[in-house]
Amino acid sequence: MANNDHNKAAELHENAAKSHRAAAEQHSKGDHAKGMEHSKSAQQHSQSANKQSDQANAKSQQQK
Repeated sequence: MANNDHNKAAELHENAAKSHRAAAEQHSKGDHAKGMEHSKSAQQHSQSANKQSDQANAKSQQQK
């Protein structure tokens, strides 16, 4: 079901955005170690979201 795949991709993008915001907040407070942790998490979420988006788009194309 392509819709579920797109919803999962959206969820992963939201997780990435949350991690990016947390990283920005920690960096602005001067806690660069925590900021880097959140940055790494954001990158992992972003990569997962991209992969999920590609899969969802491929399934959508197959259904046409």
